[in-house]
Amino acid sequence: MLFPTSLVGSYPQPDWLIDRERLAGRFPPRVRARELWRIDPRYLEQAQRDATLLAIRAQEDAGLDIVTDGEIRRESYSNAFATSLDGVDIDNPGTALDRSGHPNPVPRIVGPIRRREPAGIEDVRFLRAQTDKTIKVTVPGPFTMAQQAQNDYYPTVEAAAFGYAEAVSAEIADLFAAGADIVQLDEPYLQARAEEARKYGVAVVTRALEGASGTTAVHLCFGYAAIIHDRPSGYSFLPELAACPADQISIETAQSGLDCSVLAALPDKTIILGVLDLNDVSVESPDVIADRVRRALPYVPPERIVLAPDCGMKYLPRACADGKLAAMAQAARLLRAEFAEAGW
Repeated sequence: MLFPTSLVGSYPQPDWLIDRERLAGRFPPRVRARELWRIDPRYLEQAQRDATLLAIRAQEDAGLDIVTDGEIRRESYSNAFATSLDGVDIDNPGTALDRSGHPNPVPRIVGPIRRREPAGIEDVRFLRAQTDKTIKVTVPGPFTMAQQAQNDYYPTVEAAAFGYAEAVSAEIADLFAAGADIVQLDEPYLQARAEEARKYGVAVVTRALEGASGTTAVHLCFGYAAIIHDRPSGYSFLPELAACPADQISIETAQSGLDCSVLAALPDKTIILGVLDLNDVSVESPDVIADRVRRALPYVPPERIVLAPDCGMKYLPRACADGKLAAMAQAARLLRAEFAEAGW
């Protein structure tokens, strides 16, 4: 199928499940933030499971071809996995600067980073049991987690990043074994800390993906639109990922108006093309979305393009997210018909 459609990862959590106003008033938590959940802890797991099922059905109803669990059970894209590891002290957190330069509480590395047990396989099994569609799951990337921690153990942040990479590699193996079709590493700090990323970012990502038995992706973004409003016109770190083993690279183009010529530097990668502007709660028309795809076609052949939002949809109103996803699916149908007429 040409132009398959997918979430990047997250879908909006219901208001009855999580305090969305409180969620929107802060940067994504790096340590646990249990105060965000509205549900009595005795019933939280059941409520998260029910909300995950709603997220899966919403994606199917919108017409998406690749489905995620919406990251419904997570307080942020990274903290569930990052706080599940041995070697980090989450009860006595450290401090690190976020991508806007503000200090945040973060896991404090106090020993060798080790994965205690698989973190996401039950989520994958639940997702696999609920849909016949291709399924994708996300894991925070090792470079990003090292940047979102206070390193009080390893000789360098680079060494800490390789410690995280070992844990991520083990998690990826278990996620594929549990039924995932695609595993995506979320690595926004490759873009946010490009100078550091050029030193060892590709090597760390490569270590995390070594031996992966299924399709792998790496997501880079400029930050959630609800929090980071200004966008640069281009990526400070992107062509370098041609050297990593990921099959797919996920980027945003809608809000930033990205010059898509940079995609020519990734000739062997499928591009998960961000074509939904998440800074605008209005629903784009299918024609507008299709035009955003066409901007990339001089540089990426149609068989290597997946349509997606710019980033996770966690902070959008659910009705807005549903409308945007349905419009994106319709844009994909328009493009398929267009290319079918051209003989593809």
